[in-house]
Amino acid sequence: MTKYIFITGGVVSSLGKGIVAASLGRLLVSRGYKVSIQKFDPYINVDPGTMSPFQHGEVFVCEDGAETDLDLGHYERFIDTNLSQINNVTSGSVYQTVINKERKGEYLGATVQMIPHITGEIKSRLIQAAKKDSPDILIAEIGGTIGDIESLPFIESIRQFRSEIGLQNSMSIHVTLLPYLPTSGELKTKPSQHSVNVLRSYGIQPEMLVLRTQIPVGKNEKDKIALFCSVNKDCVIECKDMKSIYEVPLYLEEQGIVTQISKILGLKEKESDLTSWENMVQKINHPERTINIALAGKYTELNDAYISVVESLKHAGFENNTKVNIKWIASEEIQNMEDTKNLLKDVDGIIVPGGFGVRGIEGKLKVIQYARENNIPYLGLCLGMQCAVIEFARNVAGLENANSTEFNKNANYKVVDLMEEQKNIAGYGATMRLGSYPCKLSKNTKAYDLYGTDLIYERHRHRFEFNNDYKDLLVENGLVISGTSPDGLLAEIVENPNCDFFIACQFHPEFKSRPQRPHPLFRGLIQAAIKKSENQLQKIGD
Repeated sequence: MTKYIFITGGVVSSLGKGIVAASLGRLLVSRGYKVSIQKFDPYINVDPGTMSPFQHGEVFVCEDGAETDLDLGHYERFIDTNLSQINNVTSGSVYQTVINKERKGEYLGATVQMIPHITGEIKSRLIQAAKKDSPDILIAEIGGTIGDIESLPFIESIRQFRSEIGLQNSMSIHVTLLPYLPTSGELKTKPSQHSVNVLRSYGIQPEMLVLRTQIPVGKNEKDKIALFCSVNKDCVIECKDMKSIYEVPLYLEEQGIVTQISKILGLKEKESDLTSWENMVQKINHPERTINIALAGKYTELNDAYISVVESLKHAGFENNTKVNIKWIASEEIQNMEDTKNLLKDVDGIIVPGGFGVRGIEGKLKVIQYARENNIPYLGLCLGMQCAVIEFARNVAGLENANSTEFNKNANYKVVDLMEEQKNIAGYGATMRLGSYPCKLSKNTKAYDLYGTDLIYERHRHRFEFNNDYKDLLVENGLVISGTSPDGLLAEIVENPNCDFFIACQFHPEFKSRPQRPHPLFRGLIQAAIKKSENQLQKIGD
């Protein structure tokens, strides 16, 4: 049967439980185990789809269209698999399901309570995930911090579930922080002791502790924590801060984490094959060159809002032995082309990511105009494609003040608009195009050259589309539509052939990039940026 590993966190939030879960998944996959990872989030939102990126960071979209927590992006990237709706569970989705069942009379008139109904629904999600993928090991990360009132139903569900399936078939890993006091030069263990005590008060004794720390943890501190928390000394695992998240699996491997997990769960000890991962980390730590990529967005105050974009840029950099420095550009602060020139004069490439709403749009248009006029490699994602179409319509095709109806419903030239079947949709909880859709590529285009095939599948998250009423005019003026829906009705990729690299897509390629298999569009951007950088250096040398 499937073995279960439950990961909780204590002392403070944002400890990196998601990276620990993803890293552990990578180590198990490297041993030939089939692994799935599930995230349980305690917030009442049904999903993060309607949440501001400032609140919760990026909304990660799965193949089936599920709008999920950004940790699912880490999971997919580290274990190199596609997850789905069942892998992201929120309190809101649980409560919604239970209430719907109650309204339908499925509880036969019973008083609906936290126990057994809410906890029962949570446990059923664990079972569903195990049935769907039939993994050897299911890792379940519980969001929040132990002691939070919101996460109590999940903790209680774990306690019940472990008793029901047998303790030999599951284990608890508690991730805690060891604060370092530089004035005394000490790592303090007391907060971790208290955190474990709280977890034990809920009926769960962790079999393993993962200690987040700035500096190496000494033997005395490990022994002390093991003693006070009733954990085997060999199961007190150090996880210090690393330069790159992709180093974490290797560091945990050095700690012998999988050996101890195998003993606890009765798994056969298998040899790992981390050679390719080690080679990748070698490239990360010893790049041959550095390039600068400008990321012009409206949520740049919180880098997690664009985390998949950032990681995708890094992936393409790894493959090309290149360190990618990201220059964050707050598009709403750009007032004129002089501002744009000053901000972009030292960059080798530009990316405009997705987003919603009118704030910062005019700044993005100026960034795109600068990229087009100065032949700077450009990649537009979702909104970045819509803005590229608007900029081209205004400044090349002569459609003055062309716009999207998302930003100006009364625009004279609505080059981006809702499709007819979308105009009567109420609410924002689900968009019309969400998840994986096919795209047909035209030969003799940059997109076809990058993908090397004429049919691709990419993930979407948007409602507004390229308006085909302006298709002929824009094409006549030089815009190339290199990718469309198979029926040809929806523009998916546009290019400007007058630039060395100018591609924009309606989908989100960042959701499919992997550290050892970068996405073709990001690979193309980075390679074009490297070429531009090298040409610039050659000019300086001459």
